[in-house]
Amino acid sequence: MSSTAILWLRRDLRVHDHPALAAALEAADRVVPVFVIDDALLAGRWPAPNRAWFMRESLVSLSAALAERGAALRVLRGRPVDVLPAVAREVAAADVFLTRDATPYGRARDRAVAERLRAAGVRVHARRGLYVHEPDEVQAKDGRPFTVYGPYRRAWEALPRRVVLGAPDRIPGPPGARPDPMPDLGGPTADPALVPRPGEPAARERLAAWLERDVDAYAATRDRLDLEDGTSRLSQDLRWGLLSPLEVVERAGGAGDGRRVFAAELAWREFYAHVLWHHPRVLREPFQPAFAGLPWREDPVAFDAWREGRTGYPVVDAAMRQLRASGFVHNRARMIAASFLVKHLLLDWRLGEAAFMRHLTDGDVASNNGGWQWTASTGTDPQPYFRVFNPVLQGRRFDPDGAYVRRWIPELRRVPGAAVHEPWALDAAEQAAAGVRIGLDYPAPIVDHAAARQRALDVFGATKAAASPPR
Repeated sequence: MSSTAILWLRRDLRVHDHPALAAALEAADRVVPVFVIDDALLAGRWPAPNRAWFMRESLVSLSAALAERGAALRVLRGRPVDVLPAVAREVAAADVFLTRDATPYGRARDRAVAERLRAAGVRVHARRGLYVHEPDEVQAKDGRPFTVYGPYRRAWEALPRRVVLGAPDRIPGPPGARPDPMPDLGGPTADPALVPRPGEPAARERLAAWLERDVDAYAATRDRLDLEDGTSRLSQDLRWGLLSPLEVVERAGGAGDGRRVFAAELAWREFYAHVLWHHPRVLREPFQPAFAGLPWREDPVAFDAWREGRTGYPVVDAAMRQLRASGFVHNRARMIAASFLVKHLLLDWRLGEAAFMRHLTDGDVASNNGGWQWTASTGTDPQPYFRVFNPVLQGRRFDPDGAYVRRWIPELRRVPGAAVHEPWALDAAEQAAAGVRIGLDYPAPIVDHAAARQRALDVFGATKAAASPPR
């Protein structure tokens, strides 16, 4: 008698190195791939048209790859706790296979679905696949989770890795099954021409090109804002599981600083998933209790200026305009823009966290939260609170000729060289020659760097001192 298994897909939209898919094929004669469009995520805390569009287009690509192998992708909309049991009854599935999720919402959702399925006599099997090592797999010698990246990375590197799996040649489905039509989820707010092409085949092409051409220079280029190929641009592919992180690490492995630093950056992604797994409270509050009482300012005018790229600090504004135009921000620019919001403007990091998540095609709950709390000095293994990025110096260092700024801020395209990072210093004749009037065509700085830096030091220092127990 033949058996049927459901493969419940979420953030694993690929056929290569897919442990849940491999396990389903081993357990059953027929496999029914299912994707549930979950409105609790699409319209939840962080709705993002860019991610919804990228997900849909990647599903189109996945549906074609599955059809080529004999399977028909079911695409259904509703609450997973209702949809999965209904499909299991419809196809008489004895087993459901899925890839583990590390987010609090995902874990709660999966527990609820598993309980409903098991009550109906359906077995549920969770497999690895979103990370090289699972968030609860990396532990200190005493069994406790890590809160500092360095020791975590050493433990992460020391763990044995599973074998990378190939894509199956055949995925047999029920006779006569046809793929479901793909629903319209709306278009992106970003310019599609600026977003990497969705789908696993395009992601694999990007990976191959990166490994062949640029990874060996990564240690030297990863912070340069002006270099088109200084980073891998694989973040959206890892976020949606178009690429297996294990395959990426294995294929990028080898000698050289570039490959070593690239692997270490992938470990940061897994470190933040590890933190979120063990401390889900970080999605609502600072990891560091000492900064729970920070007196954040309320200044919607300043927040809008930051969000829309009108702070008067070109490298900050370029980052925010890149975000809105392309659904992506270079990591160095993310740090500079985030530091400006929390240190220069003293606005709550959670405002920035949400602003990023509304636009990022690669928006990952754990990585975004970890990055924001690191920059705000409230998170695990954070930068010290007294480290306040000078946006002018950051621009001059990582965009030395101003190409990044000029790309995203056309008002400043005629300002020559590094002067673009401090346009308010141009005199009237220089402004006229550059075709820009500071304060009219492009805003003057909304805060003075030195004064804002001192204010941040005073506020953070006083908050930390007040939280410290008396000696």
